[in-house]
Amino acid sequence: MSAAKKILIVGGGIGGLSAGIALRRAGIEAEIVELQSEFNVYGVGIIQQANALRALDALGVADEAMRRGSPYGKVKMCAPHGFQFGETGTPPIGRFPSHNGISRKILHDVLYEAAQENGVVFRMGITVEHIDNQPDRVVVQFTDGSSCTYDLLIGADGVNSKVRNLIFGQFTPKYINASVWRYAFPRPAGLETGYMYFGKKTKLGLIPMTADTIYMFVVSSEGEDNPFIPEEELVPRLKAYLEEYSAPFVQEVLPQITDPKGVIYRPLETLMTPAPWYKDRVVLIGDSAHATIPQLGSGAALAIEDAVVLAELLQKESAMSSVLEQYMERRYERCKLVVDVSNTLSEWEQMEWKGIPLPEGANIGALMGKTLMTLTQPI
Repeated sequence: MSAAKKILIVGGGIGGLSAGIALRRAGIEAEIVELQSEFNVYGVGIIQQANALRALDALGVADEAMRRGSPYGKVKMCAPHGFQFGETGTPPIGRFPSHNGISRKILHDVLYEAAQENGVVFRMGITVEHIDNQPDRVVVQFTDGSSCTYDLLIGADGVNSKVRNLIFGQFTPKYINASVWRYAFPRPAGLETGYMYFGKKTKLGLIPMTADTIYMFVVSSEGEDNPFIPEEELVPRLKAYLEEYSAPFVQEVLPQITDPKGVIYRPLETLMTPAPWYKDRVVLIGDSAHATIPQLGSGAALAIEDAVVLAELLQKESAMSSVLEQYMERRYERCKLVVDVSNTLSEWEQMEWKGIPLPEGANIGALMGKTLMTLTQPI
């Protein structure tokens, strides 16, 4: 018999939706509360590696994600003028390709539809106000004045998690002196996979999202003071970063960067909440526990994996404390590896942009490859 019959999920993003689907497929009652009154998905595109697709398959949605997205192979690594000097990515896992590109909105739609089909209950426009966390239950007061009792509360409310702050104390995400810019385009003819270009002070990627669209990301260092960039500066600054990239695909999309509202700019922050990520009847998943920067393209994948593993363990005839301890045993080191390696890769990139020699033995490509291969191992 499951260790829990009724579970509250706080946050309706990728991790929260995945948890809802996984719990309902396990026969557990799941309710999601989401602060936004309606879903307005932030961001442009997302990279799903084979391990992410494997986790989505456990939710029954991998095929739909690939159908609406754009499966592709290894990413070509290139100089600014387009010369390819290598490739990155893992081999396929079974029927799942090295990568699937997809827009964040489409992925959210796929998960939301599956959550509805599986009977997840949604309460929009509210979140938790107070959490009475007890050894055998959790009593929640919501911002609309209502209250309810649950067997478990899952905090899936992101890097600035209110659940985390209420139960585990204040943890502040760390800005890592880098930012990412994103912009969506029609897909150029002949762009058959992902491309990454390495410049003198930035790196740039062109990633398929659907059969007809791609997105560009540019990683830059905006300074240790994390400056605010006014909307009117977004387009000219992004275009300035692209001046050194003469590669044909980049030059084809460059003139299309015209709308400042289409520029998605985000300073990069990281957070690794100390273990354990649970206390009595509250547990954290996804960015609320381990927010990573996108150097390994694995943040969303880790959140989906968290949900799959937690739901699997909750089906066991075990005490809740045992279930949550097993969750930590299976998730902590894997997630910490991604956070730590991503931070290291960013540090090395910024050293190269500043002309500072890398530490002896440092090899960005080798570290990426080794870590990505680790992520292909079972969860």
